[in-house]
Order: sequence, then structure tokens, then C-alpha cells
Amino acid sequence: MNELLIIAAPELMERRREWLESLTGERRLAANTLDAYERDTRQFLAFLTAHVGGPASLSDIRNLRPSDLRAFLAHRRREGSGPRSLGRHLAGLRSFLRHLEKKGLINAAAAGAVRAPKQPKSLPKPLTNSQALNIVTTDAQLQEEPWLAARDAAVLTLLYGCGLRISEALALRPADLTEGTTTLRVNGKGGKTRIVPLLPVVLEAVTRYRTLCPFHLPPDEPLFRGARGGPLQPAIIQREMQKLRGAFGLPETATPHALRHSFATHLLAGGGDLRTIQDLLGHASLSTTQIYTGVDTARLLEVYDRAHPRA
Repeated sequence: MNELLIIAAPELMERRREWLESLTGERRLAANTLDAYERDTRQFLAFLTAHVGGPASLSDIRNLRPSDLRAFLAHRRREGSGPRSLGRHLAGLRSFLRHLEKKGLINAAAAGAVRAPKQPKSLPKPLTNSQALNIVTTDAQLQEEPWLAARDAAVLTLLYGCGLRISEALALRPADLTEGTTTLRVNGKGGKTRIVPLLPVVLEAVTRYRTLCPFHLPPDEPLFRGARGGPLQPAIIQREMQKLRGAFGLPETATPHALRHSFATHLLAGGGDLRTIQDLLGHASLSTTQIYTGVDTARLLEVYDRAHPRA
């Protein structure tokens, strides 16, 4: 879409800007969510402008009907959006419309009358215990430079050993992992902080990287560095994980995030309770964590079908 096209009247665009700023300052949403909401509402206003035959205004928003929102979702579906993306489109629009409603500008009832698309049920795809343990070692890394291999191993060990998201691991500073520390303070989604145990093997992997790293690591700057000394980018770890998949014959689902899934699944299989795993993962709702019970049950049934003589 040509970004130079006018997608809405100036007043409406200003209200949208205020809403996006409120999401950043008040609700402290994750950067990826903010980017998605910005893109989703921009696409909606561009759609609405074409729908009404002129720059969309507050009056057009005020007169929205459920059928208009369904038409937008149908349009996005034709453009290739799947159920998850459509659900996010609707969530972003609802947030924007409720913001306008709180300002006394519109009635947001139309958004509440539209059901989100039914989401496909999919279970996380963890690695097996042996797969996870193998690929987080320094020896498994495919980097030629020893310090880069140690760096990648340290990051992957944090994902599997502490259940971190890749963004959380790369946001760590040297001051967060001092010698002898047994816990790690993690800043997660929405600015929420949680405390996770720091296993000795995780600290050893990080210490090995710090020993070999050729760059000075100030206490309050990013711990993990790229080959030229800048902050390490997630794409580098994702690319190295892709190489490991090929080298170890792992499935396409073996991503850095799959190590976080493996952390939770293996804890549950070892007798961990859901509440504890919820806290360790930083999930706001227990229902989010409960998906791992499905993974464990699925594995039990798979073993049963394969091994039981009457299966």
C-alpha cells in the first residue's frame, strides 16, 4: 500500500497517535504487539477510507456497524491473514475503539458484537530431553570462533535452562549475572519482572562466554554481543538454530522458542506443578500454561500406542 495516500482525516489520525502513545506509556505492551497494532489499525483505516469513499473520520468510526468490521476481517482473510492474525486485528481495533469510547467520542458496541475467528488448537512442539541437552552445548555449535560458539551456547542454555524468551535473554546485562548468584531477575512482557532459578550449568555457560568474549562488557550494557561488538540480534541466534536443525536432523519446529517450550514441558513431565511453571515462564494467566498438560498427555499416548501390546 502506498504510504503517501491519506488513510484518515487528521483528527482521527491524531486520536490514533494518542492511543498508540498510551499503549506505550500506560500499558507497556511489548514492542512487537505495538508494531502489530499500529499496522492493523493503519490497514483498517485504509480499508474504511475505501469503504466510505473518502478519508475516514470520527463520524465514520461513530457509525461503524458489526458488518463493517466483518467486511474488514473478510478483506484481510482474502489478503492471506490466518485465524491468529485476524484475531489480533480484531483485538487491536477493539482496543482503539474502546480508547475513543473512554474519551466520550464514540460507542464501541459494534466491536463487542463481532466474534473473534475460532483459533486452531495447536500444541507447542518441544524438543526431546536428549535433543535439547545436545544442542545447548558449546561443542554442538557450528561457529568457527570459540567465543562465538560459547556465546550461542550460553544464549541457548538460558532459553532451555531458565525458560527465557530470546528477547529476555538478549536484554540481560553483565550486572544481572554476577559470580555466585543463584537467581535471575527477568524483565518480561509488559514490563513484568519475575525471578527464576539460575542453575550452575547456566552460569557456567555464561561465564565461559564472558571469559572468551574479546569485547569489554560494561555492567549495564547488553551482555551478548555480535561479531563486531554491537548488541546481539535475535536473527543471529535464529539463523544458528536453523543450522543446528540441519546438522542434527531436527524438525522445522526446533526454534529458539521451542527451547522455552521444552523447559516447561520437561519440568511438567518431571513432576513440576502448573502454578510454579506459570511463575517461571511469566505467564499472566494459568490457562496459558495449561497448554503444556496437553503436550505431556500427547506424549504419554504416543508412548502407549507405540509400546502397549494391545494398542
